[in-house]
Amino acid sequence: MYGAIEGESFFRGAAGERFCVRNSGATAVVEGTGDHGCEYMTGGTVVVLGETGRNFAAGMSGGVAYVYDPDNTFAGKCNKSMVALDSVLQQAEQERTVDRGLWHTGTTDEALLKGLVERHFQFTGSPRAKMLLENWDASRRQFVKVFPTEYKRALGEMAAKKANKEVLAA
Repeated sequence: MYGAIEGESFFRGAAGERFCVRNSGATAVVEGTGDHGCEYMTGGTVVVLGETGRNFAAGMSGGVAYVYDPDNTFAGKCNKSMVALDSVLQQAEQERTVDRGLWHTGTTDEALLKGLVERHFQFTGSPRAKMLLENWDASRRQFVKVFPTEYKRALGEMAAKKANKEVLAA
C-alpha cells in the first residue's frame, strides 16, 4: 500500500515493513506490521489489530491510525515526534467532550474503528477480529489512536473558519 490514494483493503495476517508508507487517502486493516508502518502518511485510516515494528508513524502528518495494544508496548515502538497517542473514547464520551471539528472523517473514533473491525471480519473471517468484537467494550480501551499533531491543528483551523462563516452569515 505504498503511496495509496484511495480505496479499502483488509489483510488477514501481518504485513511486512513499511506498510502504508505515504498513504494519502486509503483505508487499511491489517493484523500486524513490520518496522516503519505508516511512515510519511498524509491521509487515510489504518487499523492494526496486532503488533507493530519499530518507528511506527515516523513523519506521519495526516490521517489516523488505530493500533491494538493490549500489553502497552506500542508507545515504545512509535516515533512520537509528529503524533500524539490518544485513547479511543466511547462514542457518547467523544460526542460530549470533543469538538466535532476534530473528528477524523466526521465520525466518532469508536464508530469508525468498530465499523472497520466488523468489515475486516466480514471480508476475512479473522478470528482476531471476531474476538475483538465479542469483547468490544474491553477491546476498545486497548486501542491507541495515533493522531498527527499537524492534522489535528489543521482540523481545528478548518472548524474555526467554518464557525466564523456561520456567525457572519447569521
